[in-house]
Amino acid sequence: MQDFGIVVFGAAVRPDGRPSPTLARRIAYAARAAQALSEAPILCSGAAGRFGPSEASVIAAGLAEGGVAARRLALDEDSRDTLQSVLAAARFLRREALAGIVVCSDRYHIPRIRLLLGALGVAAEPGPTHPGRAGTALAHWTRMRLREGLAIPYDLSIVLARRRSLLQAIEVDS
Repeated sequence: MQDFGIVVFGAAVRPDGRPSPTLARRIAYAARAAQALSEAPILCSGAAGRFGPSEASVIAAGLAEGGVAARRLALDEDSRDTLQSVLAAARFLRREALAGIVVCSDRYHIPRIRLLLGALGVAAEPGPTHPGRAGTALAHWTRMRLREGLAIPYDLSIVLARRRSLLQAIEVDS
C-alpha cells in the first residue's frame, strides 16, 4: 500500500479529556497501521464534542505517545460526523497526492466509510481491527450496527445527490 495515507475517524472524548473506549480502540488501530506504513501521513479527524479537546487532538496525542512522529500527523478538527470526516479524508488524499487511504475505525463503521469514499473516487482499504466485537458490550455493538444500517443509505444518498458539488469542493479546498 505504497502511497497510501492513514485516516483515523474520531469518537467521543470523556469529560476529563481522555479518549472513550471507542476512541482508544481507534487510536490503537491507527498505531498498528502507522507501524505497518511507517512513512504514511496520518489524518486525525474529529471536532470537539461535548467535553474537552477535539477528537483529532486526542487521537494525535495518543499516536505521539505511542511514538508516531508529529511530522506525520495532520489534524481535521472541523468534522462533526462521518460524512464530514470522509470529505476531509478526500481533501487530505488530494492535498498529499496519495493513491488511497487506510481507514482506521471500528469494524461496524468501516463499510460506510469505504462506500462513501468510493462514491467520491477515493480508494480505501480497511485498517487493522480486532476480531469480533473487540471487547465491546453486545448491546452497544448491536446499537452501532443498527445505526450504521440506517446511516449508510442516508449518507450515500447525500453523496450521490451532491456528488458533483462535493467533488468540486474537494478539488478547490486541496
